[in-house]
Amino acid sequence: MALEEYRSEFPITKNLIWLNHAAIAPLVKPASDAMIRFSEDSRDFSSMHYDEWLETYEALRRVTARLINSKPGEIALLKNTSEGLATVAMGLDWRAGDKIVAFREEFPANYYPWKRLEAAGVQVEWLSYLDPLERIDQACRGARLLAISFVQYLSGHRADLEAIGEICHRHGCAYLVDAIQGLGAFPVDVRRAHIDALAADGHKWLLGPEGCGILFVSQAFQESVGPVEFGWTNVAGYADYASRDMTLRPDAVFVFGGQSTF
Repeated sequence: MALEEYRSEFPITKNLIWLNHAAIAPLVKPASDAMIRFSEDSRDFSSMHYDEWLETYEALRRVTARLINSKPGEIALLKNTSEGLATVAMGLDWRAGDKIVAFREEFPANYYPWKRLEAAGVQVEWLSYLDPLERIDQACRGARLLAISFVQYLSGHRADLEAIGEICHRHGCAYLVDAIQGLGAFPVDVRRAHIDALAADGHKWLLGPEGCGILFVSQAFQESVGPVEFGWTNVAGYADYASRDMTLRPDAVFVFGGQSTF
């Protein structure tokens, strides 16, 4: 596709000279068109095509899984990156004396959850994203979790996800990645990088709307993360409204009550 054809997918170029400022990307035309179709369908037919809406959610989980080399069952749909990070932070069974490795220069969404846990008696070892891998290796010894951004929001520094993942994997330390500033611009392979959980939103390099985020939780790590909010779609038999069986779903959706639009 020629550059002008790509450009035509961004109607903003008819009105503004847009410079990337690492915040909110202009909505790409296919995403805008899909949102308009959904709105018009809801307006004109109410919930007649509800099964198609559900398939849209499942399709999003499938394409997200392909993007990061995971499985659809490891993908949950949430509102944003903050919600994904907080879901993991609050879903783990923390005890006083547990250790977390975090980074001082992070965006607040990947800083505040760890500060709150620190106040509750969890030990947080604060590093700088500029620290060498040897320092990260040392800090991960005995740690339960390391949380870092793929791309730092202010400096643009890109973390070596695979090198840090190898360190976490070797030390048995869970690995949580805030991927919003890099996903869509750079490849991410959660298997190769030994990533246990990853959160991102659609409104940056993925060129989607705000309020549409994804949370990857590896199949193995799902056993460690409990549901933060218990809603009707957390359970395995969610389609049976009369059931009172609270057995959780066998996929990542269990961590946050199903699709956030419900």
